[in-house]
Amino acid sequence: MSVSTIRAAGGVVWRRSESATNGGGVEVALVHRPRYDDWSLPKGKLGPGEPEVEGAVREVLEETGHHVRIGRPLGETRYEKVVGKVARPKVVRWWAMQATTGAFTPTREVDDLRWAPLSEAEQLLTRDTDRELLRRFAQGPAPTRTVLLVRHASAGNRANWDGDDRDRPLDDCGQAQADELIRLLARFDVGSIMSADVARCVDTVAPSADALGLPVQEEPLLSEARYPGREEEAAAVLRSTDPDRDAVACSQGDVIPDLVGRLIAADDLDRPEPFVAGKGSTWALTFAGDRLVNVEYFRPPRPAECTASA
Repeated sequence: MSVSTIRAAGGVVWRRSESATNGGGVEVALVHRPRYDDWSLPKGKLGPGEPEVEGAVREVLEETGHHVRIGRPLGETRYEKVVGKVARPKVVRWWAMQATTGAFTPTREVDDLRWAPLSEAEQLLTRDTDRELLRRFAQGPAPTRTVLLVRHASAGNRANWDGDDRDRPLDDCGQAQADELIRLLARFDVGSIMSADVARCVDTVAPSADALGLPVQEEPLLSEARYPGREEEAAAVLRSTDPDRDAVACSQGDVIPDLVGRLIAADDLDRPEPFVAGKGSTWALTFAGDRLVNVEYFRPPRPAECTASA
């Protein structure tokens, strides 16, 4: 009989050290769980249907008391966990996360938190899988920023719209997708939101802009009408966002694959497969300075309104 996989998520939570002995380097957060008497990186099981990145932020907050800024994805770890007398596969997705605010409070599940330099943390960690993840974190840049490149949500069929296509609105599914997008974007440290000057693009990010208290700045280079012939200018727009904050950019289906592909090729990253951009989806583009260091695809939300219209 097959057994189900346990889905979990967590983070390598880091901060700049103020210790003279650490030379102002990076410290990471380790948590102690009295039930197992072990030191580990903060993580936990996902709820039913809970997106991995949301679960990672929630679990880190619950275990460390710290709010975080999500950085580059660190892949996954896999191992078996015995539940009762049955060994079940467990898959944990990980992100680098910079601690921003908060303070640790002991609980029954986690009774201690320790900030440690990377070399000390590797010695303290109990699991080999956590040590391997820490090495993975150490190989890349710690400070990063993310540009969340969103494709506009569902907007019906172009053939059924009689007006100017730039004015075509979101349909019921698209409006629900735009509302769901708030949950993802709110997990990042978003400081600016830009959009192609197309109604369905602006309307896709408008609910998130309202929730975050930010204006939507129109950027014609992100539109299918203005992108051709100015591709490098559009790429430069994404490379030059505020280095201290994350950013959101909403564009169209004929722009995003080419734009992401150009950024990937310019910085010699592996092209992910499959390379898609569904309506309402998001590409998280992680930059260190102006250099692209990682890309990650978040599938479109599927609220009930989209199921009903399918």
